[in-house]
Amino acid sequence: MWQTNIFTNFPEAFPGNLGVSVIGKALTRDEWRLNIVDLKKFPAKNDRIDSYPYGGGVGMLLSPITFEKAFNSLSEDEKKFKRIYCSPRGRQMSQEDLAKISRSSGLTILCGRYEGVDQRILEAYEFEEISIGDFVLLGGEVAAMAIIEGVVRLIPGVVGDSESVHDDSFQQNLLEHDQYTKPAIFKNIPVPEVLLSGNHQKIKKFRSDLSKIITMKNRPDLWAKYVSDNIKPK
Repeated sequence: MWQTNIFTNFPEAFPGNLGVSVIGKALTRDEWRLNIVDLKKFPAKNDRIDSYPYGGGVGMLLSPITFEKAFNSLSEDEKKFKRIYCSPRGRQMSQEDLAKISRSSGLTILCGRYEGVDQRILEAYEFEEISIGDFVLLGGEVAAMAIIEGVVRLIPGVVGDSESVHDDSFQQNLLEHDQYTKPAIFKNIPVPEVLLSGNHQKIKKFRSDLSKIITMKNRPDLWAKYVSDNIKPK
């Protein structure tokens, strides 16, 4: 069973969004596990888990002593999970990363707060710094939830229709095509005629072509990857 360990100063933030919809139901059914480790239970000294940075500066840093104590509360198997530190300076997470993690035994995420964590934690415990976008949050909890949700929805059985997962944005480096439902006309805007034709081959081609157009327009970087992977030079 897939499991995630979350190291955080604010355990009350969880499960948050992870406790609702199909992911929350899967958590209730014990199809995946969420292990929250409250860093405040492992003070380094004088009931504190952080301290001022050497060299001066504002903010507080998580103590490596606190993290060592907290990490040692894990089982030997849990200690082997891939480790991620949510950080705006990290490599940006991709759909391919999520798919790979979903096939593993589990994931450990360290959520930073305030000024961050002592660099030696990241080095000694081989954390990979991961970003969910070019912006800064107050802490890593929201980023952790986003990563976990992205992983858990890929675990077989969590999402009922596996085809809907396959057609998501970023699969094969393409963004998802537009979607429509009833009524057939809304505010004088009709549903594309081909979607009403019943011709599944034409519908599939229409959606594929639309995905390519949207990707070229909105994410030229992804389009370049798609071309590189799928279009052979003459």
